[in-house]
Amino acid sequence: MTDYAKDVLVTTDWVAEHAQDAHIKLIEVDEDILLYDTGHIRGAQKLDWQLDLWESVEREFIGAQALSELLGRLGVTPDDTVVLYGDKSNWWASYAYWFLTYNGVQNLKIMNGGRQKWAAEGRELTTDASDTQPAAAYPGLTRNEDLRAYRDEVKAHIQAVKDGKGALVDVRSPDEFSGKVTHMPNYPQEGVLRGGHIPGARSIPWAKATNEDGTFKSADELKALYEGEGVTPDKDVIAYCRIAERSSHSWFVLRELLGYKNVKNYDGSWTEWGNSVGVPIEKSYSEA
Repeated sequence: MTDYAKDVLVTTDWVAEHAQDAHIKLIEVDEDILLYDTGHIRGAQKLDWQLDLWESVEREFIGAQALSELLGRLGVTPDDTVVLYGDKSNWWASYAYWFLTYNGVQNLKIMNGGRQKWAAEGRELTTDASDTQPAAAYPGLTRNEDLRAYRDEVKAHIQAVKDGKGALVDVRSPDEFSGKVTHMPNYPQEGVLRGGHIPGARSIPWAKATNEDGTFKSADELKALYEGEGVTPDKDVIAYCRIAERSSHSWFVLRELLGYKNVKNYDGSWTEWGNSVGVPIEKSYSEA
C-alpha cells in the first residue's frame, strides 16, 4: 500500500497477526449497530456512531471531555494505534476516523476492506465480550476546524468553485444528485424538502473509490477518478452527502490516501442544505 500518500491502511492479514498486541486497539463502527453483537473480531470494541459521537439533545458532536471519557472507556491511550473497521465498505469507520482526526486523536488506521473482506475470507468472528482495562481520560484534545465545513462556509465556497479555486464533491447516488429522489436508495424515510445538489458540485459517488471486496482502489485509479472531474490537489475541496458518513469515506480518500492538503467534510450535508432557507440548489432531473 506504499503508493498512497499516508500509511493509514492495514490489511486483514496484518490485523489477524497484530490484533492482540498491547498497543493495538481495534474498534468496530457499523451502520447496523446490532451487527457487532452477532460477531466481531476478537478483541474489538464497539463504537455506536450515534449514541457515542452525537449529543443526545443538540444535533452536534460530543465535546472534548466526553470524547476523552469515551476513549478511556474504549481503553485507548495516546500511545496506542487505533484500527477502525466496519460494514458498508467502512462507511462509518471512515466517519469515525474523520471525527477522531477532527478532534485531534492521533495514530489512526483503517482495516482495508472492513468487515466485509474479513468475513469473506472466512476469518473468525466471536460473540465473546472484549475485555479492556479502562485508560485514563485521553488528554489534550483540540479540534481542527480546517477539517469541517459549515453551511455558510459552503455557501461562500460556491463562488470559489466558479472561480476555479475550489471544488465541491457530491458523493451521493446519481439520482440523489440529479434531484430525482430526495433520499438515499432504500432509505425513503430520510428524505428532505428539496432534491438536487449544491451549485457547481461534481457527482462522484463514494463507491467509485472502492473495489468489489470493499478495499480502496489504487492511488493511480483514485487520482484519475477525481482529477477527471476537475477535483485537483491545488483546489480547496468540500465533500458532502446526506449526513456526512459517505462523504467521510471520500474525505479519507482525498486527504489521507491521495494527500490533498485542503479537504473538508460538510457535516450538515444535504440533510441541512436541502431543508435550509436561503441557499441555492441545482437540479439535473426533470419529470417533463
